[in-house]
Amino acid sequence: MSAQRGSRQPPAPRPDWAYFFDIDGTLLDIADSPGSVQPDRDVRALIEAVYSFSGGAVALISGRSIRDVDLLFHAHLPAAGQHGTERRDAAGRVTRHAAPVTLDGAHERLRAAVAEHAGLLLEHKGLSLALHYRRAPRLAGYAHRLVRSVLPELGGAFCVQSGKRVVELRPAGKDKGGAVREFMSEEPFRGRAPVFVGDDRTDEYGFEMVNRLRGYSVKVGHGPSVARWRLRDVRAVRAWLEGAIAA
Repeated sequence: MSAQRGSRQPPAPRPDWAYFFDIDGTLLDIADSPGSVQPDRDVRALIEAVYSFSGGAVALISGRSIRDVDLLFHAHLPAAGQHGTERRDAAGRVTRHAAPVTLDGAHERLRAAVAEHAGLLLEHKGLSLALHYRRAPRLAGYAHRLVRSVLPELGGAFCVQSGKRVVELRPAGKDKGGAVREFMSEEPFRGRAPVFVGDDRTDEYGFEMVNRLRGYSVKVGHGPSVARWRLRDVRAVRAWLEGAIAA
């Protein structure tokens, strides 16, 4: 899906754009585990400023659940959680994907296997499962094989999604690009140029959608991507946004 593309810094943010941000690795530095990421007062203030600057056309698009997003930002912004499996629109309405099978059996099988390997962390997000191996990178191959081993019992309702030292089971047919498309059909996003900023493989779906809509796809960090612009790291993302808002 990805190819090596743009190295240019994106143009200065504009108030008539629609902004979509990944969180971990984009707005906040990645930590050893999702639970160890601390709320950041500066980034909350920055996102609130972008929200005002754009007339409310801001959404957070994350692999985290919407509940976790709210705990980090202390706000109820438009958001898509679990890679678009759940979504809250600008009016505050929340919709969730209804999977034909549950993850209970898969969760129990994975939990039992993970308990035998120090450094692995299994996260049940409600509609998806994430197996983190950041604390045990040597177990990457095992983690991917383990997650794939439970796919047959889910009957095609779920798929495997790889990320930065994490492998997930998420509902098939749901991704960050689909979430962007849904937001863009609604106010206050409709009719604007979409901007998607992300750092991970899961964000490639968002980049592809934004490219299709002739918007601005911005990859944070190195590595192959279909994104057309680049920012070096989390600090560069913040500086890019702060420069426009202060102008």
